[in-house]
Amino acid sequence: MPPADLAEALAAEPAPGLRETAPHSAHLALRAAHAAYESRFGHVFVICLDAYDPAEHPDQVLAGIRARLGHEPDQERVTTADEMRRLARGRIIGLISDS
Repeated sequence: MPPADLAEALAAEPAPGLRETAPHSAHLALRAAHAAYESRFGHVFVICLDAYDPAEHPDQVLAGIRARLGHEPDQERVTTADEMRRLARGRIIGLISDS
């Protein structure tokens, strides 16, 4: 995915979050992790969670951010593009399945 296309897609992508009923401390931890990620890479963190039970999403998001903060920018650009493709594929499948 060319950098300009990736930047455009990322600009429209919401950051994965928590349910409102999650503990305040979990919201704080996730906000801090997102801020660290965005500071390092200059864009929102994206991850495809289709393979996980919704109860596992917060842990997967935090683990993903922590692991990927160690990436070099070029490596993270590739990982982010892969995650965006997974998200798009899942959304397309969802649209087709709902028809």
